[in-house]
Amino acid sequence: MGAGHAHKLYREGASPVHDLPPHCKLAATLAFVVVVVSTPREAVWAFGLYAVLVAAAAAAARIPAGFLLRRLLIEVPFVAFAVLMPFVAEGERVEVLGMSLSVSGLWGAWNVLAKGTLGVAASVLLASTTELRALLLGLQRLKLPPLLVQIASFMIRYGDVIGDELRRMSIARRSRGFEASGIRHWGVLAKTAGALFIRSYERGERVYLAMVSRGYTGSMPVIDEVAATRAQWAYAAALPVTALAVCLMGWTL
Repeated sequence: MGAGHAHKLYREGASPVHDLPPHCKLAATLAFVVVVVSTPREAVWAFGLYAVLVAAAAAAARIPAGFLLRRLLIEVPFVAFAVLMPFVAEGERVEVLGMSLSVSGLWGAWNVLAKGTLGVAASVLLASTTELRALLLGLQRLKLPPLLVQIASFMIRYGDVIGDELRRMSIARRSRGFEASGIRHWGVLAKTAGALFIRSYERGERVYLAMVSRGYTGSMPVIDEVAATRAQWAYAAALPVTALAVCLMGWTL
């Protein structure tokens, strides 16, 4: 966890949101998502206010709208599922543009789309303003079990290593004139997968032995101790606290 690790979602910048300690942003994002999920689906206006809050947070972080919208495409499978709900759900039905749709399915689709989109947007905003290494330090600061933090750290780091190894193997195959074009080439691809697994396993063994030889006993040293002031906590809490007020109005109005 000592070295930096860049990722495609992160957008480098200088803003009050970027400068917040990672555990503050993690706690605020989790609290915001919990509040959004707790909001009754019938309070349509509340979700509009949540979207305004996310947009305000993105503006404070100086994240362009296009950058945020492109990364929201990750929820396309959930959108496809939501679109099907009015057609397959049972119960009372209503005519919309000549199509018979389920009322409960329409509400269910709205519920999935609204809450899912807001949750994904908040997560993308978190990832856009926080480096992966900082996220791991934030999880550690929030007292997540150290073993889970270590597993997440190794997954992130060696996911890229394995990806690069697979890319080199693909280049080696193409340089020898190999192009997968049918089922008869599945054997070669299976051997590639097997070789990649063996190389990854051996690399993991070497890394573990190197760590043990340097005194690893099951816990990673914390190099950067990130602390947060009351002002930073208050700034981070502005989003979930405002959302909570909207949620309470959604239940009472």
